[in-house]
Amino acid sequence: MADRYIEVALAKRGVRATALLLADKAPVTCAAVWDALPLSGDVYHAKYARNEIYALFPPFAPEEPPLENPTITPIPGDLCYFTFTGTELGTSSHGYDRPQSGTIVDLALFYERNNLLINGDVGWVPGIVWGQVVDGLDALAEACNDLWRTGAQGETLSFRRQP
Repeated sequence: MADRYIEVALAKRGVRATALLLADKAPVTCAAVWDALPLSGDVYHAKYARNEIYALFPPFAPEEPPLENPTITPIPGDLCYFTFTGTELGTSSHGYDRPQSGTIVDLALFYERNNLLINGDVGWVPGIVWGQVVDGLDALAEACNDLWRTGAQGETLSFRRQP
């Protein structure tokens, strides 16, 4: 199978990057994401994992992917897939403007080093590494740092296929 690429973008900031799907390491997850594209949602900056932005989506796969190609220490450019229940994200400390319920898919981008996927409420939170940014990470990381400093309100994180 030929390599597949997607665009990862912060719309309001006008920043785009290209990521390679890691279909050889996370085939079930890559197929689920690819089939669901395009995806776009409000962006959040992580509180616990450090250098992470993410968007939350309702489930889009026929079955949630198994924990393939897992990590608790993502590196810059990693795209990770997480599945949570609304109760795991339901505390006000998470800062969501609306209650979370049911199954929630979290698609995340890690933009800098020194990340550790541990949450004070639930412990270790392994993620599935399903993609790697191969072009445009520097500009995206700069925009992510701006998002951390100035806020995420009104910004979206989107994923779409590239031809």
